[in-house]
Amino acid sequence: MLRDAIRSLAEAKIAPYAAAVDEESRFPQEALDALVANDLHAVHVPEEYGGTGADALATVIVIEEVARVCASSSLIPAVNKLGSLPVILSGSEDLKKRYMTPLAKGDAMFSYALSEPDAGSDAAGMKTKAVRDGDHYVLNGVKRWITNAGVSEYYTVMAVTDPEKRSKGISAFVVEKSDEGVSFGAPEKKLGIKGSPTREVYLDNVRIPADRMIGAEGTGFATAMKTLDHTRITIAAQALGIAQGALDYAKGYVKERKQFGKPIADFQGIQFMLADMAMKIEAARQLTYAAAAKSQRGDKDLTFQGAAAKCFASDVAMEVTVDAVQLLGGYGYTRDYPVERMMRDAKITQIYEGTNQVQRIVMARNLP
Repeated sequence: MLRDAIRSLAEAKIAPYAAAVDEESRFPQEALDALVANDLHAVHVPEEYGGTGADALATVIVIEEVARVCASSSLIPAVNKLGSLPVILSGSEDLKKRYMTPLAKGDAMFSYALSEPDAGSDAAGMKTKAVRDGDHYVLNGVKRWITNAGVSEYYTVMAVTDPEKRSKGISAFVVEKSDEGVSFGAPEKKLGIKGSPTREVYLDNVRIPADRMIGAEGTGFATAMKTLDHTRITIAAQALGIAQGALDYAKGYVKERKQFGKPIADFQGIQFMLADMAMKIEAARQLTYAAAAKSQRGDKDLTFQGAAAKCFASDVAMEVTVDAVQLLGGYGYTRDYPVERMMRDAKITQIYEGTNQVQRIVMARNLP
């Protein structure tokens, strides 16, 4: 029922704008409005803060179905979870009430600010600093590759509070877009997910109350890593949706396209390609859903499973979208058909929330 409801909504209210959102590199406001109107923009927020309290699997299905028609739009529920999960996992009760309530209502979006120009895969090498000053902290630094920056009201920002301790000297804070000293760089010009703004966030003497720290001082990096254990699965879901959308389109196309006097779907070479695409997608789906169940239960092997799901599903999304373009031939290479957009969108799933090379390091260190 959940899948059917989201699919109907996505096809009616999100899909019609997907091509224009990509072409114009504009934020998918129509998708945000539709998701908020149906309480699907941040389904993970617990009921006590006005959210729907969806479990990890339901959240995955929402993201998957939105990504099937528009990857940029699927970053609304995905990044709302990524940005707010540190508060849910480690924040004080007051912080949860203060920030989850407007998120649940759809009055605000939440972004995640971990990466920096010189701290990507090596996130512990960050330079953004937070210095205590009485009842406040003063933040200075630059965050890069921040999804939905400038649109989101709230940002979970990781900053160094004790430079001597490397990862154990990093703390997490909630920064608001309206805080004095917060500004944004120009939107990045990207290969895909063009409807989701990616910008630098500049923190110039941003003075925030000390009670906006998430958890205890020095626990920010641990919270960041724990968050990624859960949210890598949402990227797997996004990859899965993109791949499914590409397969669905290609499947319809090969039945219509005639060559040598019959639909190309009748040729065994084409059938084998479709069979392989469907098989890989199904394997990715099983891995992703199993990882979502582990995320919900908090299983001990979540770190391995989350990394495996993200890595596998994103590799599958890239393979499947490339094959979809091939199945459409010359048409697949044009912007008149959606598969080239899906191929461009799929690429980022192998890179963000930890490159697939980093996922393999994570898996190797956490072999079950």
